Amino acid sequence: MTITHLLALEPWAWVGLAVLAVVGLIFLLIVGQYVQLWLQAWLSGAPVSLIDLIMMRLRKVNSSVIVLNRISARKAGLDISTQAMEAHFLAGGRVTNVVRAMIAAEKAGIDMAWDRAVAIDLAGRDIVDAVNTSVMPKVIDCPNPNSGKQTIDAVAKDGIQLKAKARVTVRTNIARLVGGATEETIIARVGEGIISTIGSAEDHKSVLENPDRISKTVLAKGLDSGTAFEILSIDIADVDVGENIGAQLQAAQAEADTKRFQAQAEQRRAAAVAQEAEYNAEAQKNRALVILAEADIPRAMADAFRGGNLGVMDFYRMKNLNADTDMRTSIGKGTA
Repeated sequence: MTITHLLALEPWAWVGLAVLAVVGLIFLLIVGQYVQLWLQAWLSGAPVSLIDLIMMRLRKVNSSVIVLNRISARKAGLDISTQAMEAHFLAGGRVTNVVRAMIAAEKAGIDMAWDRAVAIDLAGRDIVDAVNTSVMPKVIDCPNPNSGKQTIDAVAKDGIQLKAKARVTVRTNIARLVGGATEETIIARVGEGIISTIGSAEDHKSVLENPDRISKTVLAKGLDSGTAFEILSIDIADVDVGENIGAQLQAAQAEADTKRFQAQAEQRRAAAVAQEAEYNAEAQKNRALVILAEADIPRAMADAFRGGNLGVMDFYRMKNLNADTDMRTSIGKGTA
């Protein structure tokens, strides 16, 4: 079509051509941004079609992440489909971490399937660190310095306290990584084993002479059961002598016994005082009864006089008898 023909076109034709030009430009802009990724994937031996790249945009998938990780996987000898990567990306997973971990596992000779790697990543575990720990064992301090405790304290049978530090060498057990217990469980179990071993020792000297006895005993208990790690070794880094807990407990017990005996003695003393008071009250009561009884004698004698049952001579003989009795009593007291 020559310039003359173009000039002869109707206005609506010009509008149509303009619309086509705009649509074509938009198409080129949309497709153009994926051409570089498509060409990079094709040249790297991990081809991805332009349609797939456009569909990734519509599904709100980062196409650069998918293509670059597919290229890395193919270069490492792994064939991971873009659909699998997209599914993991849409599930909230970290595609780059999973691919890096699978490449590291492949180079280290560790059998790891895509589904297992995806499950580990979606479980929130750092799969790259897990693979690295599986290849290069990790050392865990027991107790954890971040917990605020510097030593594990235990008491032997002789009452002497020992303060121990341990280092646990572990490697990741990929098969138990999902659902397996974490490092905190390993630290807690090792600490419990150290306390149990020291506590069963006859005296602290035997522990100081053979600190490896602790590690051997603890390691034989299979403390890594149900965890995401495999314990390779438990090494006692340091053992120090602490306080004489046994003597302190005995002193505290003796003090408690003293206070208990004092309380019991005070209780008995208070009971004796109360009983004495009761006896005194009873004596006072009896004396009062005697006085009351003596007060009835004159009245009885008066009634006897009035009734004729007691004469004057009888009264005098009774007085003489009383005087004689008093004299004999006074003589007897003087002789004693």
